[in-house]
Amino acid sequence: MNMHDQIEETEVSILHTYNRFPVVFDRGEGVYLYDTEGKKYLDFAAGIAVNSLGYHYPGYDEGLKEQIDKLTHISNLYYTQPLSAAGSRLLIASHMHKVFFTNSGAEAIEGALKAAKKYAYTKTGHADHEIIAMEDSFHGRTVGSLSVTGNDHYREPFLPLMGGVRFAKYNDLESVRSLINEKTCAIILETVQGEGGIHPATHGFLEGVRRLCDEHDILLILDEIQCGMGRTGYYFAWQAYGVQPDIMTTAKALGCGVPVGAFVLNEKAASASLVPGDHGTTYGGNPFACAAVSKVFEIYERDMILAHVQELTPYLEKALDSLVERFDCVKERRGMGFMQGLEITGRPVGAIINAALEAGLVVISAGTNVLRLVPPLIITRDHVDEMTGILEKIL
Repeated sequence: MNMHDQIEETEVSILHTYNRFPVVFDRGEGVYLYDTEGKKYLDFAAGIAVNSLGYHYPGYDEGLKEQIDKLTHISNLYYTQPLSAAGSRLLIASHMHKVFFTNSGAEAIEGALKAAKKYAYTKTGHADHEIIAMEDSFHGRTVGSLSVTGNDHYREPFLPLMGGVRFAKYNDLESVRSLINEKTCAIILETVQGEGGIHPATHGFLEGVRRLCDEHDILLILDEIQCGMGRTGYYFAWQAYGVQPDIMTTAKALGCGVPVGAFVLNEKAASASLVPGDHGTTYGGNPFACAAVSKVFEIYERDMILAHVQELTPYLEKALDSLVERFDCVKERRGMGFMQGLEITGRPVGAIINAALEAGLVVISAGTNVLRLVPPLIITRDHVDEMTGILEKIL
């Protein structure tokens, strides 16, 4: 069956909630993908910032195969060694107190919101609490995560959503301060906004929000689902700011392709929020997913992945800055580490993405006019040069 027929077969059976690009990927190797007809593509999307170790990284596949031969699922009614090991590694990396494993980033957000609400309920004895979220944010597509997503395009068809959510302006501390009242129980934001257009928080803003939370006994929830797990050169982007949240969400690269997420709590949040019966999941934290988490942390530490991102980031930024200087349609570069965006003007970003795909480069968008580059964390200077060369020809 040729690629066109495979696409047609998919459209017959799969609900059309994604406008997929006209390619059928078959396999990956390193930082390259291959379609079913053998064409090679340089991957600067990494499955939307998931495949941080690329494809078939040494030791990763072997770790998963070993766990498959032992146990893949047993439920959370029992203890398993992979669950214990993965939890320990995540807490060591985050310097936080307790972790709850989920199946996805959206589920991690749901758990974080419930933990914050339960914390406030435990403290006050009543349940009518509110949450402050950010405009232009994206936290997921479930009802709860959509309720704190600050984009009307995603929200409007599904109203009314969860009540008690108010939206402040990102990187505007006074906007946040003006929304705080006696009912506020949490402030949630992405340390680096992803879908909203690749906007890092300013140091002053993140530090200021932390102070407001401390002053009012409000929990700070930082969404690290896309910007976490080494993408900024730190395990979690907030570590670059020195501002620790009360609750953190993580997913995407946590399992580097195996569906797994988590919300992580500091001691204050963990000690006065969720208790047995408050939250649960059948698949979350199963041995297979946890084996992936442990193997990812093991590889990151063994091969100094974070140091590599920090070392190569200036070279990547310089290459992208050269595109801003040379082409009028590239207005600005912004981002942190290997989470970069180029703001495009005067032409649709979708046309650039399609042209890149045709030329053998996989990139994606963020917002309506930003070219998003979130490559595997194992790229080299040669890969940066290859990417830049393809974009130069297209632009």
